[in-house]
Amino acid sequence: MDAPDITFDEFATLPHAITLLGMSGVGKTLLSTNLRSSDNWFHYSADYRIGTRYLAEHILDNIKFKIMTMGDPFVAKLLRSDSIYINHNISVDNLEPVSTFLGMYGDEKYGGLDKPEFLERQNLYQRAEIESMKDASRFIEKAWRIYRCNNFINDASGSLCEIVEPDNPDDPVIMALRAESLILYIQPDAEYENALLQRARENPKPLFYNPEFIEPRLADQPENGHGVEPAEFAMPLFPELVSFRKPRYEMMAELYGYTIAARELFDSAGNEQAVPRADKFLRSLYDVITTQASKSDTARSNLALYLCACEKRRCNR
Repeated sequence: MDAPDITFDEFATLPHAITLLGMSGVGKTLLSTNLRSSDNWFHYSADYRIGTRYLAEHILDNIKFKIMTMGDPFVAKLLRSDSIYINHNISVDNLEPVSTFLGMYGDEKYGGLDKPEFLERQNLYQRAEIESMKDASRFIEKAWRIYRCNNFINDASGSLCEIVEPDNPDDPVIMALRAESLILYIQPDAEYENALLQRARENPKPLFYNPEFIEPRLADQPENGHGVEPAEFAMPLFPELVSFRKPRYEMMAELYGYTIAARELFDSAGNEQAVPRADKFLRSLYDVITTQASKSDTARSNLALYLCACEKRRCNR
């Protein structure tokens, strides 16, 4: 099979839109932040969009509820009389309010959520993530029209593979992403994966879990979470989650995009100085997609689709 008919110089000048796919901690946000700060790429953060658009009211309601149950009549009176104004401070670099709202299952006295509340927040997050990914195409246009950012990086959540049907090309999220962007799976090798697992063990954080994954693991747990320490419940889940997500990532990459090794993209795991600038990133991207497109009809078709989207963007600007 012939290699695609585009040179690197031609590829580098296209108005790019890249969707990053991969586990939490693999480097998606690190790369996106670097491209934003050093090369004026528009950084579209899924969790920022989720927190500021689709879960904003839920996050604020949760904060207000916590304040009202603190037992401080002075603060409660101010809140009831609208004498104080409460807002979150979500930014692309501070997504803590989203994580805090999502929470972890466990005993309330340890900061956990009971089973019904935990599953309800999981459901809210899933719906919000779906909508945030469908919004990406609109932000590609806004990024250029308002900010004159020629290139766009979609910093998708690690759970992107869990909110779609990976083998269904008519899945609305997959359709929306394929229409405008190139899907790039950042694949960790064994050493890189072990580093992710170690970080998760040391600092487990709230995550979205596909119902197929989490419901069997909650089945034997108490409804009210009593006696369950949230971190202890979450810690052993991460290795299992990696195994659950991996084939879904790989299927999405094989059918709709491309795979790049994390070690190839970053010189060393977690080393901020190793994050590539735009020219190096585009060179690595070009090498990967042209190589894969020369070996696979599917990859070649995906590249043709992406190049058409880029040319359409260029003509409309």
